[in-house]
Amino acid sequence: MWRMWLLFDPRRTLIALFTFLFALALVIHFILLSTERFNWLEGAAASSTVTTTVSQPINRLT
Repeated sequence: MWRMWLLFDPRRTLIALFTFLFALALVIHFILLSTERFNWLEGAAASSTVTTTVSQPINRLT
């Protein structure tokens, strides 16, 4: 494993890795923002389509 770092400069390799991961994170977040379900910036409009049901609690003491 240590011989791999003789072929590649560690600073340049880590900078390239972090740049790629940052770009990937931006792409994933923009894809999520383009969907109706996961758009957290316009949460009020998207959350009106979701309905929740609450059931009555069961009284087990009687």
